[in-house]
Amino acid sequence: MTVVGFLVFSLSLLITAHGIEEFGVNEKLAVLGELGSFEAYEGVEIEEDVPSWYSGQGGKVLVNVDSFGAVGDGISDDSQAFATAWSQACSAPKSVFLVPKGRTYLVNATRFKGPCSARLIVQIDGTIVAPAEPNDWDPKLSRVWLDFSNLTGVSFQGRGVIDGSGSKWWAASCKKNKTNALTIDTSSAIKVRGLTIQNSQQMHFVISRCDSVRVSNVRISSPGDSPNTDGIHISESTNVVVLNSKIGTGDDCISIVNASSNIKMKTIYCGPGHGVSIGSLGKDNSTAIVQKIILSSAYLRNTTNGLRIKTWQGGNGYVKAVRFENVIMEDVANPIIIDQFYCDSPDPCSNQTSAVQISQVMYRNITGITKSKEAMKFACSDTVPCKNIVLTNIDLHKKDGTAETYCNSATGFGFGTINPSADCLTSYDKDYSTSDNTLITPLGDSKDDRLIHTEL
Repeated sequence: MTVVGFLVFSLSLLITAHGIEEFGVNEKLAVLGELGSFEAYEGVEIEEDVPSWYSGQGGKVLVNVDSFGAVGDGISDDSQAFATAWSQACSAPKSVFLVPKGRTYLVNATRFKGPCSARLIVQIDGTIVAPAEPNDWDPKLSRVWLDFSNLTGVSFQGRGVIDGSGSKWWAASCKKNKTNALTIDTSSAIKVRGLTIQNSQQMHFVISRCDSVRVSNVRISSPGDSPNTDGIHISESTNVVVLNSKIGTGDDCISIVNASSNIKMKTIYCGPGHGVSIGSLGKDNSTAIVQKIILSSAYLRNTTNGLRIKTWQGGNGYVKAVRFENVIMEDVANPIIIDQFYCDSPDPCSNQTSAVQISQVMYRNITGITKSKEAMKFACSDTVPCKNIVLTNIDLHKKDGTAETYCNSATGFGFGTINPSADCLTSYDKDYSTSDNTLITPLGDSKDDRLIHTEL
């Protein structure tokens, strides 16, 4: 019997034992059943060592960028050689677009467009570097570096490195430049495995408008103070799996935004960075829908947030059917946080009544050390409250003090160990905080500064 199955069974016994329906029990049964029954797409591929292709084995057509004039000295511009080699590989069935090991290729902003012939492999064993100077960038491609689009059934693999040379971009504020390293857009049945992506100008790896993407054994890194360098950013995509990956950046290790569903992350190491985030959502009064998200088996270390859902005031839509489970935290601030007052702006954000609805979110088997006083924080909209927040087996401690749980307009229930106490989730009073071994204490006016949040 699964853990969720056991909880449902226990609640059923409660009804039988009392002979009457306990208040809210049927609703809890329904929530637990739904949260425990859904599974996100995972695929069936068995992970194996990534092969290297240096000959025509397996009937493959080898397309080596060196054969098209690439120099590979890290100084000469190899962009045209890459573009020409891509045209050849894309047009021939069973091709391998090869970036060979032992060389460094300087490539400027380039679009690699499909559709391509069947069973294309992009084998990256060498190093691809971006121009270090933002002023050298093609102004017509200001938002992309390596952009792949309109592909089906393509595998990206190898032991090579994609290096965005981002340090000068960070100094110039990459929020303005908006350049991402690797983008896969409008594609399906994609596999990415074994690659290292580092020092991106802004986001490292963007999956946009895709279906059925499997990412495994990737390494993503940039300094903890590099601005807006999300590790993996998933947007408008369905059926995405991220497995066995290590991510440390200056922003979210993984961020999931609007129109994304059936996303599974498993065996993830995150840190430094801002944790694993759903959002931000609802900016500029937009509508957002995100559902069926699972993070299972993760280790977060030295991050400014842990498991976060962040939405702007004024948005619409919903986030639901989310499960965070089997997560260990080490020196993490805000280990569990829902923030419906997110405001990544130099100016204060105005109060608005509409909000993205957040419901059916389960946190299960979450343990570790919090750096912040509030180990769990549910800062939800007064007009569109968070509901059906489920906690089971939570054990979060603060090294040098007492951890607390804060709730504003959030309701839910818990089972098993809940530390710090989250009695505030079962209270219908709007603004409460609870801590280890303490009674529920009202906080007063909900307009306190805990409801004003900017980016960390």
